[in-house]
Amino acid sequence: MVKAAWLYHVEGLTQAQIGERMSLTRRRVNELLADALDSGIVRISFSSSLAENVELESQLRERYGLAEASIAPTPENPDLMYGVMGRVAAGLLDRMIATLRPASLGLGWGSTLRETVRHMSRAPLADPRMTVCSMMGGLTRGAEINTFEIVHSFAEALDAQCHYFAAPIYADSAASRDLIAGQPVFRELLDEAAGVDLSFLSVGDVTGHSLQVRYGLPADTDVRTIVSAGGVGDLLGYYLDANGQPVDHPLNRQAISLDLSRYRGIAHRIVVSGGRHKRAILRAVLKAGLATAIVTDADTARWLLSGKEHV
Repeated sequence: MVKAAWLYHVEGLTQAQIGERMSLTRRRVNELLADALDSGIVRISFSSSLAENVELESQLRERYGLAEASIAPTPENPDLMYGVMGRVAAGLLDRMIATLRPASLGLGWGSTLRETVRHMSRAPLADPRMTVCSMMGGLTRGAEINTFEIVHSFAEALDAQCHYFAAPIYADSAASRDLIAGQPVFRELLDEAAGVDLSFLSVGDVTGHSLQVRYGLPADTDVRTIVSAGGVGDLLGYYLDANGQPVDHPLNRQAISLDLSRYRGIAHRIVVSGGRHKRAILRAVLKAGLATAIVTDADTARWLLSGKEHV
């Protein structure tokens, strides 16, 4: 796979020439080149952004008081959204790490973060003492995302130490949450999360697209009760209304993660998500000033600027 990718992208051979040289069919060469992109062995970057997206980035920064905004073209196939978001987010994160030289990075979890780390530069100009830590509990069911792997992968990419948050995203009651968060080990982890130089999170929605809705909610929780309470999605496990304020729902008292008031104290807060189902929660986060930088797709950016109420 590496040899085929080298011959194609660096030496400029055609797929037919590569097949002849490596005694492979052209179809097999095509599969190897696709695998090289999917696995992150080959990373494609552009020296300039699409002019339209540059304008959208400028408008988003001005409208919502952001320090950074990165916009990707909206893919024709919605199934490609995570990969597209991951590529663009990796570029922004690489640049911010190289510029800010943070000593610590706080992470959430999700498909977009998994795609981001696959496309990051290996060990960019980070602080050699850098630590990477979880800012929230994770899933206890579902095979699509390994929350420990997310933190480990970022630490490996940055040649940093990793600190895990070994707890579920929700306790079974508010009292249990307070008991868990009050344990010295978890109190130290939450203090560490509050003190990071840079955070990198995605947001969750209230549809079947959400891994948290499918796997992370307590068994007795119906997502429709969150919607009835005004919830449009979550950040750090806290469900927010359309204005970015926590809704009155038991889950918000059961979340085992950094609370939003302490999260606001982090100087650089990147939020990355794209797609129609993420629009309402992205706008809520931006309206409440919970992000200093955003990565999303062009259609979502236009909606965020439009003032429309319905997605």
